Amino acid sequence: MTSEERKVNGNEEMANYLARGGVLTSPDNVPPRYRGELLRLMSSFVDSELAGSSGFADAINEAPGIKERIAASRIVLEKADHAERVLDLMAEFGTDKARYNSAHDWAARLDRDAEVAARRQGADMRLSVFHLPIDGWTDAVVLNVLMGLATDVHLAEMAEVSYAPLAEVIRDIRPREKRHTELGIEGLEKIAADEAGRKEARVSVAYWRPRVADTFGEAQSERFERLQAKGLRSRPNSELLDDWRQIADKTLAPLGLA
Repeated sequence: MTSEERKVNGNEEMANYLARGGVLTSPDNVPPRYRGELLRLMSSFVDSELAGSSGFADAINEAPGIKERIAASRIVLEKADHAERVLDLMAEFGTDKARYNSAHDWAARLDRDAEVAARRQGADMRLSVFHLPIDGWTDAVVLNVLMGLATDVHLAEMAEVSYAPLAEVIRDIRPREKRHTELGIEGLEKIAADEAGRKEARVSVAYWRPRVADTFGEAQSERFERLQAKGLRSRPNSELLDDWRQIADKTLAPLGLA
């Protein structure tokens, strides 16, 4: 616990401390409402990583070559590792890791044409896009690229949260997640090297792009100001979405997929 944290007494002082940019370093000094929002934030990350890892695992056998198979395997492995790192932090708040891992079917998916939007489905906290199935190798690569670019925008936000242990883990995880996206872009470049591949990739881009956009939530969120006051958010959903759209356009345009 930092010296500044020790000086904080009462809910009002804690709220002012967080509003001034203060950080918390231990579960011992986390107020109840902050704890609830923090655990929700961490759960969404863990559930999305576990669901993403499980969903991408089937794509390993769809890989067209050994290099692609290795890349897909690495993504599956490291996403599960990232989930465990944040789950370790949740365990410090009393979360049962063993029960958590087996609580949901992380590979479960809805029909491909299901209208998921940004609403939560079922009991877990995965992002909406991870409720939808992957259809073949090209589809997997397109999702990996678009969601990977979105993940980096999300993680840049999470890396600044007021709970220091989580911010540190996210800053460590972020470069590996960026590498997953780079591997996806390499794969997409190969796919888009001929017209047949570009045609197939365009179909997947048209399918996944609006669904990845939904992961940023509503443009005007009532929760944003509440989370911002606690130091758990810094930029509104609309700004994050605009950043992702620009990055996605810049990435897809040279491949003829914008």
